[in-house]
Amino acid sequence: MSVEELENEALKLERRERARLAEKLLSSLEALSPAEAERLWADEALRRLEEIEQGKATSRPAEDVLREARSRLA
Repeated sequence: MSVEELENEALKLERRERARLAEKLLSSLEALSPAEAERLWADEALRRLEEIEQGKATSRPAEDVLREARSRLA
């Protein structure tokens, strides 16, 4: 299964399941060296930029995203 397929499947999960998965994934990054973590985040940023430039993804202002997240948690 490719990373893209895995992402698509993960996004089909219920919100709580996605949160649990995200927590596990993030905690797995803590075992990385700072240099490795930085490289992975840089790779991810480039991947996301490419998706936006290719029209495969869109961006939203951070304040909109945070406002929506806060309303969902309230």
